[in-house]
Amino acid sequence: MIFSTRENLLSLYNAVNHSHYTDAKELEIVTLENAVYMNMKNDQAFLLDMQLNLYEHQSTWNPNMPLRFLMYLGRTYNQMMTTNAVYKERRIELDAPEFVVFYNGDRNQKEYWEMHLSDAFPEGVKVNIDLRVRVYNINYGKNSKLLQQTKLLSGYSYFVDKIKHLCKNGSELKEAIDTAVRECIKEGVLTDQLTYLGSE
Repeated sequence: MIFSTRENLLSLYNAVNHSHYTDAKELEIVTLENAVYMNMKNDQAFLLDMQLNLYEHQSTWNPNMPLRFLMYLGRTYNQMMTTNAVYKERRIELDAPEFVVFYNGDRNQKEYWEMHLSDAFPEGVKVNIDLRVRVYNINYGKNSKLLQQTKLLSGYSYFVDKIKHLCKNGSELKEAIDTAVRECIKEGVLTDQLTYLGSE
């Protein structure tokens, strides 16, 4: 994932939270280690200002993201605390969780919406738990204000749009990616990230 450095995550955090943090050293990455669990993988998790941020990138629509985040959250809290801490008399102080999805799939979605865990329960049932997920559509031409706040996200949106355009015009996916990498590097878009990707 191209957003995995502290600097890039800080840029994303500032964009979605309208913040102005400048020191990436304040951010602690806590993404689950060996996080393949029930065929699911956690993208990014990090701590900043007593907040636990879980970020996911989705290229396909998934209405189960609140449930997946709940599962990631439990495993992340478990990873962050000492063994058997929950069985001791001292209350554990938790970092408040925030859940964000960056969506760039082919479904025509609005620029921003929210998903709630409570929507997964049958209508009329009293629910004692909820979880709110903020979803940002980062397809090229959507959320321009958000994309302008982070060059990385804007570049990524442009890069993916270029791949989609090439595929629609008959290119195979691998060929489209190779072409998009070369063209974006030539245009100065995501140069460092795509130069590394191209070398792989």
